[in-house]
Amino acid sequence: MSRLPTVLITGASSGIGAAYAERFARRGHDLVIVARDTGRLEALATRLRSEAGVAIDVVSADLAISDDIARVEKRLREDSSIGVLVNNAGISVAGSFDKQSSADHDRLVAVNATAVMRLAHAVSGRFAEAGDGAIVNIGSVVGLVPEFGQTIYGATKAFVLFLSQGLAFELGPKGVYVQAVLPAATATEIWSRAGADPAALPPMMEVGALVDAALSGFDRREPVTIPPLHDESKWTAFQATRMAMLPGFAQSIPAARYKVDA
Repeated sequence: MSRLPTVLITGASSGIGAAYAERFARRGHDLVIVARDTGRLEALATRLRSEAGVAIDVVSADLAISDDIARVEKRLREDSSIGVLVNNAGISVAGSFDKQSSADHDRLVAVNATAVMRLAHAVSGRFAEAGDGAIVNIGSVVGLVPEFGQTIYGATKAFVLFLSQGLAFELGPKGVYVQAVLPAATATEIWSRAGADPAALPPMMEVGALVDAALSGFDRREPVTIPPLHDESKWTAFQATRMAMLPGFAQSIPAARYKVDA
């Protein structure tokens, strides 16, 4: 019987990442769990080793720091036992675009976009060569809704969706599965860490329910999993409309509506 692949999960100290760690451990996968909070990681690792009998390595890293990303990249490139990457780490910042600081924006992009890209790239070559492996990128429905007003956060999550779809197109034929997961509001600590007003928060999905739905999509090899979207036909129609536009992008002259009368 072949051994299950090890799963590396970022942002695993709490919330969605911790739930992924629990679910994969229960399935019998060894884990590499990554986050800034070493104490929480060690406590989670101790509990899951006892409950699930799996091996768990703890990696303390801040994915806003390039050198820390590089350490996780090295592990992904060199540890051939790792067959699943869950790019879950993410942050948010409260307030409007004009009130947020440039430092806030830099950190958002570093954690939510740059780290996701770099870690996926670090493992993609090895997965493609093996003809196997999975990359799970946690995005957000916010990346589809500029009307929510979370401009930089939403832009990073739109990047995650596009990156995932592009990687699926490039790596899928080589045997690598890529999944984008798009949660809506989920009951995690990201809200309090962002300084959000609790009274202004919307109803939220429970973390375990979100991850169980995401793993159902994973098992079915969905390219994009949107747990809060009950009417799947809306996403199918959205994708069909997008594809229907593609021939129009190849036109060599401007559309008639842009013609300027002499």
